[in-house]
Amino acid sequence: MESTVAVVTVPFPAQGHLNQFLHLSLLLASRGLPVHFAAPEPHLSEARARLHGWDGALLAAVRFRALEIPACASPPPDPTSPFPVHMQPLFDAFCGDGGARAPLAALLAGLSATHRRVVVLHDRMAAFAAVEAARLPNAEWLGVHCLAASYNVGWADPAHRILRDHGLVFHPPAACATPEFVALARRMGQERRRAPGAGVVVNTCRALEGEFLDALKGIPSSDGPKLFAVGPLSPVLTGPDARRGPRPNPARKRHECLDWLDKQPLASVLYVSFGTTSSLREEQVRELAAALRDSKQRFVWALRDADRADLRDDVESARASSLAAAASELEDASARGVVVTGWAPQLEILAHGATAAFMSHCGWNSTVESLSHGKPVLAWPMHSDQPWDAELICKYLGAGVLVRPWERRHDVTPASAIHEAIERVMASDEGAAIRRRAAALGEAVRDAVADGGSSQRDLDDLVAYITR
Repeated sequence: MESTVAVVTVPFPAQGHLNQFLHLSLLLASRGLPVHFAAPEPHLSEARARLHGWDGALLAAVRFRALEIPACASPPPDPTSPFPVHMQPLFDAFCGDGGARAPLAALLAGLSATHRRVVVLHDRMAAFAAVEAARLPNAEWLGVHCLAASYNVGWADPAHRILRDHGLVFHPPAACATPEFVALARRMGQERRRAPGAGVVVNTCRALEGEFLDALKGIPSSDGPKLFAVGPLSPVLTGPDARRGPRPNPARKRHECLDWLDKQPLASVLYVSFGTTSSLREEQVRELAAALRDSKQRFVWALRDADRADLRDDVESARASSLAAAASELEDASARGVVVTGWAPQLEILAHGATAAFMSHCGWNSTVESLSHGKPVLAWPMHSDQPWDAELICKYLGAGVLVRPWERRHDVTPASAIHEAIERVMASDEGAAIRRRAAALGEAVRDAVADGGSSQRDLDDLVAYITR
C-alpha cells in the first residue's frame, strides 16, 4: 500500500461548481497533493477548456476521472424561467439511482486499496459522496460549500442579528428555485446527515464575510465542525501594467476582447455577463442593448445562451437569435463596445485595468471574482443564491447597486431602469464612492490570499489536515 493520501474532489455538474472545484483541485495539486477530479464527461473536458488564470502545465498534476451517468434529456434553455429548469434532467441523472454514486464508489474503493488514506472533498449538492466514503475504513470527507458562507447563516436563521442589523433579506429557497431542485437539495441534506464529515471548505475570506464566518462557528453543520475559508479559489490576477490585462498563461491564445480592452482608458468599461445558467428573453436583450447604447459607456457584453445539460449540443441558433435581437439596437455603438457571443475570459476581463464595473447575475463565482479584482457590481440576480449575493453586495459590502428588485424577476426590466443603474455606478459621485469601496475590498482580498493572510493560513491548515 502506498503511503500517500489520495484527494478526490467531486463537484456538482453545473459550471459554477465545476469551476470552483477545479480551482480548489489546482490549489491542492500545487501543494504536491495527488488530486483526482471526478465528474461526468463532457463536463471534465469543458472544465479544462474554460479554465483560465492558471499556468496550463499545472493541469497535468490533476487526474481527471470520468463518472459515467445515464443519458438524460438536454432541452434548450427556457428564457421565460428565471431558474434553469432545462438542467434538472442532468441534476437528477447525476444524483439519482444509477447515477454517479456507483462509479464514484468504485473509484474510491480502488484508491482506498492503494493509499494510506482517501480524503473526499465533495460538493454539498453531491453529498452521496460522503455516504460512499463512509463505507471505507481509511477514508474521510469534507463538504465544499460553493455559495457564500453568509448564505448558510440566512438559511439557518433568516432573523439572525447580522441580517437585522444590516437590513438584509434572505429569500427562502422555494422563492428562488423550482420545487424539483429544492427537493433535490433537501435530499442531499439528508445524505449529509447520514454521514457527517470533518468540516466544510468555503470559497470566501474574512475580508468579505468575516462576521458571518464567526457566526457560523456557533451554528451546527451536517458537514462537521471544522471550517476552512480558503477563498477566493480562483486566481487573483495582477499585472505590471494596470492598463493592460494580465497574461497568466503565455502558451494560450489571448482572447480578442482583451486586445480591445488594452486600447481603452483606465476604468472606463462596463463588463456585462449573466453566467452559464441564465438566458435572457429577446425583449430583455433589446432593452439591455438600448440601455448600453443610450448610456454612451464603453462595454464588453458576453451575450450567449445558457449551457445545456449536454455540453456537446449545438446552441448556435439560440445565440444567434439573441444576438440578432441586440444588434439592431447596438449598430451605432459598435465603436464603444464588444459583444462576445461565445465563452469570455471573465477573470482576465475583470482583472483588466480598463474594466470599471461588472453587470452580473451575482452567482457566487462572479461575485468573488469581481470583488477580488476591486470591481463593483451592478446586481441583477436570476435564481438560487443570487438574490442573497445581491443583498450582500449592495447592502452589506456597499460595493454595488441593484439593477432589478428580486420581486420583479418575472418582468422585463426597461432600458430606462438599466440606464439609471449604469449611470449611478459609472458616472455619479455615488458611483465613485462605490468604486472606491470595491477597490478597497479588492486590496483586502489580495491581502487574504497573500503569505500570512487569513485564506492562506486556512489553506495551510486544510493541507495539514489532509496530510496529517
